[in-house]
Amino acid sequence: MMDNEKYIFSFTASSLRMNEMIVVAKALVEERKIDYINELGGGKAATGKRLLSEFNRRISNLTSNQVEILINGDFLSQKQIAFLSVCKTYLFIRDFVVEVLREKILVFDYQITEGDYISFYRRKLDLHPEMDMLTQLTENKIKQVTFKILEQAGIINSIKNKVIQPQIIDRKVIDAFATDNTKWFKILFMSDMDITTIRK
Repeated sequence: MMDNEKYIFSFTASSLRMNEMIVVAKALVEERKIDYINELGGGKAATGKRLLSEFNRRISNLTSNQVEILINGDFLSQKQIAFLSVCKTYLFIRDFVVEVLREKILVFDYQITEGDYISFYRRKLDLHPEMDMLTQLTENKIKQVTFKILEQAGIINSIKNKVIQPQIIDRKVIDAFATDNTKWFKILFMSDMDITTIRK
C-alpha cells in the first residue's frame, strides 16, 4: 500500500450515511444548491455544513460513472460505490480493509478480532507520524466509526460480531471499478487472480 500518503481522519464526522450522500450527489449532478441545514443537519447549521463537506470530499473522488451508480443503482451497488468513495478518501480505512480483512477472507477466516485491529493500528503508528497527535478519545472514535462504516456498507455483518461478508458484485459495478483502477477490487475482497481476468 502507499504508506507515504497522509492519513485523514475526518470520517469520524460521519459514518457511511448513504442516503444523505445520495442527496448530495443528486444536487451536484443537477447543479443545484442543497439546503444542508435541513436536508443534512436536522436543523443544525454546523452539523449540516460538516456533513456536506465530507460528502463532497467523498463524491469528488468518484468517476462520473460511479456517481451515476450511486444515484440510480440497486441498493447493493449503491452501498459498494459509497464504500468505494470512503476507501478512496480515507486511506486508513482502505488499508485496514485490504491489508487485514481481505487477507483474512482469502484464507477463509471471516472473523475480525480485537487483536487484528490493534495490530494494524500499531503497525501504522510507525509509518504515519500524523497519528502521534491523536488523543485517546479520537483513537476510540476512529475505531468506532471505522466499524460502523464497515457495517453500513455490508462489509461486516455487525459491529458486535464483526464477521466479514463476501461480496457479490454487479456487472455495472465491475465495469465502473475496472475503467477506474482495478486495484479497487481489493476493497471488495477480489483475489489477485480474479482481478487479472477483468477486462477494462
